[in-house]
Amino acid sequence: MTKYLKLLRVEQWVKNLFVFVPLFFSGNITNFDLLIKSFFAFLVFSFAASSVYILNDYSDIESDKIHPEKSKRPLASGAISKTSAIIVFIGLIILSTVLIIFGEAYFHHNFWKFASIIIFYFLMNVLYTFKLKHVAIIDVCIIAIGFVLRVLAGGYATGIFISQWAILLTFVLALVLAIGKRRGELINAQISGKTRKALDGYNVQFADIALSISCTLAIVCYLMFTLSPEVQQRFHPRVFYTVIFVVFAFLRYLQQTLVYNKTESPTKIIYKDRYIQITLILWLAAFLLQIYFK
Repeated sequence: MTKYLKLLRVEQWVKNLFVFVPLFFSGNITNFDLLIKSFFAFLVFSFAASSVYILNDYSDIESDKIHPEKSKRPLASGAISKTSAIIVFIGLIILSTVLIIFGEAYFHHNFWKFASIIIFYFLMNVLYTFKLKHVAIIDVCIIAIGFVLRVLAGGYATGIFISQWAILLTFVLALVLAIGKRRGELINAQISGKTRKALDGYNVQFADIALSISCTLAIVCYLMFTLSPEVQQRFHPRVFYTVIFVVFAFLRYLQQTLVYNKTESPTKIIYKDRYIQITLILWLAAFLLQIYFK
């Protein structure tokens, strides 16, 4: 069972929590009906994402075998056969489709918008798997767009409006994580002496510059988000001070990336780095106080 959970990359489902972003920031996290809709969107996105992960692992079996970490994946290590992986992949596609069809009666007028987001995400990642992940810059932009689609899916599922600053902030934040991952891959390639086509358009110096620019943009976007009229009116002007947690989190991430070279897998930071975990908890607590307890 464990090997199939690894095949689905269940630990990566933490990324799909972005579908709850519209619900949380709208102050409706206690609305049971909207919470169920967001959870439904989370499940659909998770199954669709897992099907993409299987497709990606299937296409990268040979290259993953020579990677120090990816060689442990079920397909690359031989723990799961290609046939079994294909069966699971088809099962996830069917399950996602059934859930989307079921959602027609649940999401009403937003159904086609929600369904189009899932379909677009899947097709975009099919192109990414077989072609676009080998094109520098476009590859990281597609990863970032994937996070934006998660937020949009959450918005369409609940009927909650998403501001332009929130979309831009999501895109830039995801771009930071994607570039940090590419930099980690570059460092590993220098150590092992083995590289792959996806890294041909990058070097460490470019990754460092791009990462610094993206972090700066993310902080500016968050600052503008907290200062936007709708956020100031909905919450309290004190929400501006939460930028302190954001700046610290980005500085810690840059330290992990530029000093310790530990960011090839961004999700590992969330699971392992205590500083970032505490910062996220404090940031969430601050917003909870502003949104739900005034």
